Amino acid sequence: MTITPAPASAPPTRRAPLDLVRGILTGAVIGSSLAALVVGTVLEHVPLLVGGLAVPIVYGLLVLAAGAPKRAREAAIVPRTALAMIESLCATGGESSDVPVRFDLTVAPGDGPAYRVESTQSVNLVDLPDYKPGGIVVVQYPPHQPWAVKLVKRPTPEWEDRATAARIDSAPGPVLAGEPTTGGTVGGYITLLALLLGAAGVVFVFRAELFGPEEPTGRPPSAAGPADPGTSSTTIVSAASGTVALGPGQSLFDEGRLRQAVDSLTKGEGKKRQALTVVVQDRLLTVVFTPAGSQAPGFDLDALPYPRIPALVREARTTLGVRSPRTWQLTAESLSGALTLRVGVTGADGAASLEANGDGEIVRRVPVR
Repeated sequence: MTITPAPASAPPTRRAPLDLVRGILTGAVIGSSLAALVVGTVLEHVPLLVGGLAVPIVYGLLVLAAGAPKRAREAAIVPRTALAMIESLCATGGESSDVPVRFDLTVAPGDGPAYRVESTQSVNLVDLPDYKPGGIVVVQYPPHQPWAVKLVKRPTPEWEDRATAARIDSAPGPVLAGEPTTGGTVGGYITLLALLLGAAGVVFVFRAELFGPEEPTGRPPSAAGPADPGTSSTTIVSAASGTVALGPGQSLFDEGRLRQAVDSLTKGEGKKRQALTVVVQDRLLTVVFTPAGSQAPGFDLDALPYPRIPALVREARTTLGVRSPRTWQLTAESLSGALTLRVGVTGADGAASLEANGDGEIVRRVPVR
């Protein structure tokens, strides 16, 4: 019996619109989840991090649940049996008794045209000599997946007799190696576009937190201009200490602002009080006054080298090896007898400091180690 292939050598295929919808949803879920993880990490937004982890898991479970009926129907379909001729075969590797072999076959269905297909499956080394180019074998495949061809290693006696008596002419290409698709490139672009749009949507929603104005603590002292008189500040004075907290948009390193804040703590007093310690941050000033009648060594607040303080802070931030400094603080005290200023800077690399005398001259540096 000789089987001659018809002119049409490839089974008809089509791409369901549902595949494009699934690609769009998959791209959107992947893009939005990745963006949520990144944005949630940057903003330390725990619900966003949880959502970035939960959404792809839930989506995967929904896809599995939606595809369960289809998989059950496909599993219930009885595979078709047909004869095929081995065009060529090639062992692709393996060190065990079963080696993967790539077969190039001409499949001759009993109710349709013959077609070429490529199939890879494991063959025992003992059985490998039974498969030769030109040999006729029995194969099975699902009716809806003619490319999923598998060799039947132990066919029934009826099919063995058919394989022995049959001759099959080679079918022309193309050789099917998997599910044929149409519009695959377009579907890939659509999925990629959905991925980008999903990521952009998350970033757009949180754009204010991501790209909004930074806190003034992250800027160099010299970058600030004069304080806006309309912005708020808080001054608290007690017998032991005084505090000035500036509102957003202000900095104690603006020109004249530190001196103004110090004067506000002693305003209305006939004689300025001595200070035990002065701590200056970007928007916070704290002065600890010497207790009345105490012999603790204090210093006059007018003795602070106000014009030199911004330069000292800038020097500490830029020359001590701290990349991307996050916080800095200036402390002034005279516990050792002479007025001493210390500027500490912290960042991702660690902490560093410098020390200056009462005239604002640097006398010691402690860089990052």
